[in-house]
Parts: sequence; C-alpha cells; structure tokens
Amino acid sequence: MDLPASAKLYLRPIRFVDSPVGRDGDVARLAGGLTWFAGYELIAVEGGRRVLQRDISVGDMDGDERLARIATRITAPRAPLQLGERVLRLDQPQVMGILNVTPDSFSDGVHHVDDPAGAAQVGIDMSVAGAAIIDVGGESTRPGSDTVWEGDEIARVVPAIERLARSGTAVSVDTRKAAVMEAALSAGAHVVNDVAALLYDERALEVVVRAGCPVVLMHSPDPAKGPHGGNGYVDVLVDVYNWLEARVEAVAAAGVDRGKILIDPGIGFGKGLQENLALLNGLAMFHGIGCPIVLGASRKRMIGALSNEASADARLGGSIALALKGAEAGAQLIRVHDVFETAQALRVWRGCKDAALIAR
Repeated sequence: MDLPASAKLYLRPIRFVDSPVGRDGDVARLAGGLTWFAGYELIAVEGGRRVLQRDISVGDMDGDERLARIATRITAPRAPLQLGERVLRLDQPQVMGILNVTPDSFSDGVHHVDDPAGAAQVGIDMSVAGAAIIDVGGESTRPGSDTVWEGDEIARVVPAIERLARSGTAVSVDTRKAAVMEAALSAGAHVVNDVAALLYDERALEVVVRAGCPVVLMHSPDPAKGPHGGNGYVDVLVDVYNWLEARVEAVAAAGVDRGKILIDPGIGFGKGLQENLALLNGLAMFHGIGCPIVLGASRKRMIGALSNEASADARLGGSIALALKGAEAGAQLIRVHDVFETAQALRVWRGCKDAALIAR
C-alpha cells in the first residue's frame, strides 16, 4: 500500500456486520466489544489537509506499520475498571447516569441542591434502573451558566457522593476544579470526569496522578477559559482526534495509568450542529487512540435543532437515538439523564447483537 511517508494516518471503522460467523479474516472486533466491522476509511492528512481518503478492507492491512499500530489499538479489548467493590466491564456499552446537584441544569438537580439524601436516592434509583456508574456534578456546564465557587461546589456534591459510595454505588465526580476532585475522592468517588481534560486547574493533573483513579478527558476548544469557547475547526474530526490523542499522551506521561484514561469528544462543547454530527458519524475513529470512549449527547441542543427546537425536557427520543448511535460505534460509556429508557434501549440493542451471533 503506497501511502505518503510524512502524512499522519487515521482509520475509521466502517462496514459494520451483524456477526463474525463465517467471516474469519474478513472482519475485526471493535475494541473487544459487541460490534464487528469489515473495513476502514483510511484518511491521510498532510499540512492540515486530507490528501488521501479511501475505503480498505480489514484483510488488506498488511504492509504499513503505522496502519497496523492504529488497527491494533482499534481492536484491542479495553480493560475493566475497578471502582471500589465494583468492576466496570467495558466489553459492552454501559450507562453513566447524570446526577446534577445544581439549580440550573438540564435535569431536576434544582430539587436536590439542599437535599443530599434525596439526591443520593435518585442516584441509587438510577443504579437500579441500569446505570453502571453515577456521575455527580455541582456546576452546570451548559452554555451561559455561571462559574461556581469551589466551596459551594464541594458543599453540593460531597454529601451525595458520601451516601452513594456507602451504598456501594460506583461514582464519578463531574468537575474541573482540583479542590472539588480532592473532596469528592475523599468522600468515596472513584472516577474524575473533567470537561477541561485537567487543563482548567493547574493542580488537577497532580490530584489525579496522586489518587491513581480513572479519569475522563473531554475535548473542548479552550478548556482553560471555559467549555464553550474556541475559534472553529479546520477538520473537526481530525482536529478533535489530534487534541485528545495529544492530551492522553501528556496525561499518561505525567503518571496516570493509560488503562485508566477515558476520552470524550465533547459533543456540544464549542461545536455547532454540523460539527457535532461529523463527530458522531466519525465516532468509531476515536478507538484509534486506544482508550474507552464516553459519549455525552443526552438532551443536547443539537437534538432540539433537529426536531423543531424541542425543549430540553422533550428530547428523550433524540437522546436515545444518539445513545444507540454511540453504542453501534463502540462507545463504552453512554452518559445520560434518562437512565431507565436508555438502559432498556441498550438491552434491546444487545439482544439483537446476541441473536445475530447464534442465527447461523
């Protein structure tokens, strides 16, 4: 295969199939999960411009070490995460339930700001409904929201996290502030989920390294300033991929176990409708970074833009559509507000996958 020597190469899995049965050598398994595919879209970028874009079959990968390295990362199983007493397996899509303890969120967080026991019960109910992990946040990151003082954020999230952790629930803390991370981890949180990829607070990386905990690194264009800034993209899929790949390398070099790093393309953060759609359509390419993928598209503005400006509380159908889109692309964690409905949709999706394996 004659490829430009100086170009950077990317592989996007395509041509998904129902079953690998009878297709030995012709299909590959996506990140050790439930999805199989027969081909790649090969993209070569040089000088910031795509110089090659073509489809190749899984069986035609011989001859270029660069492609082999990427393909190995795409197909390698993702190791499970030990979260307290629980083990989070990443060989199938799991639900991450959103528990916002804020007065200005997409969900009903306003009802639990001053009621930690009630907030914790909501999280426990989410676990019963099918959430593998509960993501607790005390600062809204929707467009136009105000920055919350870290003391207030700690006061909001810690009581709920303590109760959830005592119940045996796996918990992540959704924050970009080091002091909140420290307080949440001390209260029993198992994962740090940072919309700023540890770049907003200069101590954040140190906290995660010291804790040895899993961390979700989300893309946003200018995380040091806020999640919704930025000046646009040349090629959003390639740009976000490169940014996340570089950030993973930096965080791993600082001492975080690469097996504990998850990535999130940041749907809706500093991105317009077309850019969000491009990322969703190209989501499987991010497996080339070699980390589990978190997809957070629940109730996002793009759903309203595609459905007559439906309000946030009327975006369930669109949220489930995007969750299934993510599952088909191999995303390991689907971050959602509507846990019961999403978990049910994923169970049906899983049933179809299982049936395909035994139908021949």
